[in-house]
Amino acid sequence: MTMERPDLSTIAPEIVAYIESLEAELAQSRTPPAGRWRDEEPQEPSEPPTTLNVIAISTDGVAKRTPRHLYYRQRRGGMGVFDIESSKDDAPALLLQADEAAALIVVTDQARAFRLPVAQILEGEVHSRGRSLRENLMLRDDERIALALPDSGGSHVALVSQRGQVRRVAERYFGSSLHAGAVLYDIAAGGAPAAACWTTGSDDLFIATRSGRAIRFAERLAPIRGCLGMRVDPSDMVVGIAAVGPNDGVFLLSADGKGTVRLVNGFGANKSPGAAGKIAMRTEWLAGIAGVRMDCFATTDLFVISELGKLIRFQASDVPPKEGVVQGVNCMGLRNDHCVALFGAVL
Repeated sequence: MTMERPDLSTIAPEIVAYIESLEAELAQSRTPPAGRWRDEEPQEPSEPPTTLNVIAISTDGVAKRTPRHLYYRQRRGGMGVFDIESSKDDAPALLLQADEAAALIVVTDQARAFRLPVAQILEGEVHSRGRSLRENLMLRDDERIALALPDSGGSHVALVSQRGQVRRVAERYFGSSLHAGAVLYDIAAGGAPAAACWTTGSDDLFIATRSGRAIRFAERLAPIRGCLGMRVDPSDMVVGIAAVGPNDGVFLLSADGKGTVRLVNGFGANKSPGAAGKIAMRTEWLAGIAGVRMDCFATTDLFVISELGKLIRFQASDVPPKEGVVQGVNCMGLRNDHCVALFGAVL
């Protein structure tokens, strides 16, 4: 039996909006499962099979991994595909890539560090459920995963807290001898960890906050013991850090799906850390950032995941690089949703 849509003109607007959002989700769930939407063909076939995995981790530590080549590119501004299945109260929080033979460095909101072999993360299809990592990591009841990154990628890890405290940790510290649950620093000094990235030892650090403010300074200016990297307003918080060279860029993404590649040569470096920063992107809510090597711009893909678990992959070159402050261009189509995490990958 075919049902006709009833007249909703007498229904409260908020109820109508809810019904329309359910209808949109139902229509999207009927699309082909091969990693693309029926109204949008991928720009090209998926990349050759690779051992690199896309890893999604939820707020409560539920995670799954999927080979990167199973995600098709879409055009910038597409709707994406449903990825990790999670409950309404446990939205995706982290997105990264790592080789299946590697390990992750996982840091909790209590600044405790763990090594986790990627192979221990449940492997699944693009749209599939994950499995909790809490038992693998022996997390405390009141502890959550704050960030994760591959166990190699440079000479140091630059770690920044929500309140702007930055410190560099040598690569050897995160080796196979890392004691599970080792405390990296006292969170009373600068708040919970917010973000981390690998550095070469001679990079600049680009730190950004939710309000779209950022600072850039040479990483060598940050002592190993740590210092204030950026002065953050009490109403604001750090959301990302990237290691960049003088000719690189930074992809900045707002929660509403707009993004821009901000060229580093158009964003002056501070002579020392600890300043308040300046506007890097016009936004009310910056979701995250990712460093972009401009010498690999044409072969870099960006991966973005939303609160509802939709994931989009598109070419970085679809986003026009800018030297000045802009609002950005549409990178992901959203409806009753917002972007929460991203990463960039050089193919």
